[in-house]
Amino acid sequence: MVLGQRGDTNAYHRLLLGITPYLRMIANRAHRNASDAEDTVQDILLTLHEVRHTYDPSRPFKPWLAGIARHRVADRLRALGRVAAGEVMLETEHEAFAAPDQHSELALDGRAMDAALLALPQGQREAITLLKLQERSLKEAAEQSGMSIASLKVSAHRGIKALRRLLGEGGN
Repeated sequence: MVLGQRGDTNAYHRLLLGITPYLRMIANRAHRNASDAEDTVQDILLTLHEVRHTYDPSRPFKPWLAGIARHRVADRLRALGRVAAGEVMLETEHEAFAAPDQHSELALDGRAMDAALLALPQGQREAITLLKLQERSLKEAAEQSGMSIASLKVSAHRGIKALRRLLGEGGN
């Protein structure tokens, strides 16, 4: 590390290669997911590079490195926890067109859906068919229908609302 601080790029490169397995071991202990562990190793290496000038050559290197690693692992775990806390498991009632469930009172008959689609105005029917049933992108659906993307969004939203009403699901 001292040679790296003095500008010896070969020594610094050897140092980084030498400490990487140690850092992987620390990260793998903290993470179940291998990609999270590898991201943490990269974070540690970047932090080490940014703060290498703070290393005091009169003190042992390994405790200094372990402190950096410990803090970066904790930072990554906190960040992953924030992401996980914000994730919500979506249930079928959150879906506009949930897969039919034979045991559900809301299971739809294909004929009822066809009849409800036919009852919609042409623009709404086309928007739902292209975007929801055929799963086309907004760009593809706009090109195929000749409608603008904004019009497609509005038509699909209104069409879904009308379908829910026609099929007796209520909805807003």
